[in-house]
Amino acid sequence: MALVDRPGTQGDEHEMSTNGSRVFVTGAGVVSPVGNTLEECWRNLVEGVSGAGPITRFDCTNFETKFACEVKDFSVDGVLDRKEAKRMDRFVQFAVVASHEALRNSGLDLEATDRERVGVIIGSGIGGMETFETQHTALLEKGPGRVSPFFIPMMISDMAAGQVSILNGLKGPNFGTVSACASGANAIGEALRLLRAGDADVIIAGGAEATISPMAVAGFNSARALSLRNDDPKRASRPFDKDRDGFVIGEGAGIMVLETEEHARRRGATLLCELSGYGASGDAYHMTAPCADGGGAARAMRRALQDSGLALDEVGYINAHGTATPAGDPIEVIAVKAVFGAHAHSVWMGSTKSMTGHLLGAAGGLEAVVTALVLARGVVPPTINLDTPDDACDLDFVANQARTRRFKAAMSNSFGFGGHNVSLAMRAIG
Repeated sequence: MALVDRPGTQGDEHEMSTNGSRVFVTGAGVVSPVGNTLEECWRNLVEGVSGAGPITRFDCTNFETKFACEVKDFSVDGVLDRKEAKRMDRFVQFAVVASHEALRNSGLDLEATDRERVGVIIGSGIGGMETFETQHTALLEKGPGRVSPFFIPMMISDMAAGQVSILNGLKGPNFGTVSACASGANAIGEALRLLRAGDADVIIAGGAEATISPMAVAGFNSARALSLRNDDPKRASRPFDKDRDGFVIGEGAGIMVLETEEHARRRGATLLCELSGYGASGDAYHMTAPCADGGGAARAMRRALQDSGLALDEVGYINAHGTATPAGDPIEVIAVKAVFGAHAHSVWMGSTKSMTGHLLGAAGGLEAVVTALVLARGVVPPTINLDTPDDACDLDFVANQARTRRFKAAMSNSFGFGGHNVSLAMRAIG
């Protein structure tokens, strides 16, 4: 849908941000455990397809958890040559390929665009874990002279943004965000602020992660964070279900192209939705556990709503953080009820992590893309494996079957180790 003025919106504070230029999502790209293109991923999410299966990236014989949501059949062909790809960690490759798709889907002609006004902000919670482990093994087995000269630039978390910038010649604001599982959402929120402030016309933003590796799986197992449902991986990710036993680790990237209203109008852009609000907060409570009263999550949601000018009853869908951890799920429900009151029971609140697993620093990017598609297409993917809802989780989680409905607005929640909370608010077009 091309950008047009909407009747009756002039001067309406609920339709126009007071924080600067309005910002729109004009393109999106993904690499995910349920599909390596936007359309394949969306189709599988709507159909309730699980991306979980046995780990193939390393020998997990001696590990407690032997399954994950891996990206399958990933290829850089048509985007990177093999020499370039070898100098990038897997998480960077994911970011580059997803950004390529997002740019293509946006219809943005970079040759006709001032690249000094195009930025890149891509979050990653951990960065190049696979590269770190591989090079550490080389150090121990072969000595310091065999550590790759590309080791550092391959593994550092900012390199997803750096490589997307380099490959496309984008010279606007460029950095990475690191806030654990909120990293991708923080990247999108900070992009919103920079666009409103006039520091760029376009920003490519989202998250990327690739940590299905021995150290990461062993570490999360030691922390008792991962599901142990080895006999039935596809049913292991069970957000809000009474029988949930931890999250399923995933990998991938979710990237958006964000543009100011002026820039999008000038080029006649096609829009997915408006990115209208960003809220962030800290729990100041614990390294890994969320605050039991949900106060941090609630503050992030309230700030996003205030930033967007949305009324509570305009929000019809929330893409939940919903990781399927015993503590996290009911605390998110507490937070949603604290913010929305009685309206919480009218909101559809789904967790696509039931299918994709938890993409850690990429989760907020992918789930923001999903939220934008929900607004654009009027279809809500299900929360699969929700057979026996926890008594403490009594909202409408769109259990096991996709539904159709048009919403005025939606939100996406992302919460990370360290007490990082981010909520993004979006408006439908028209």
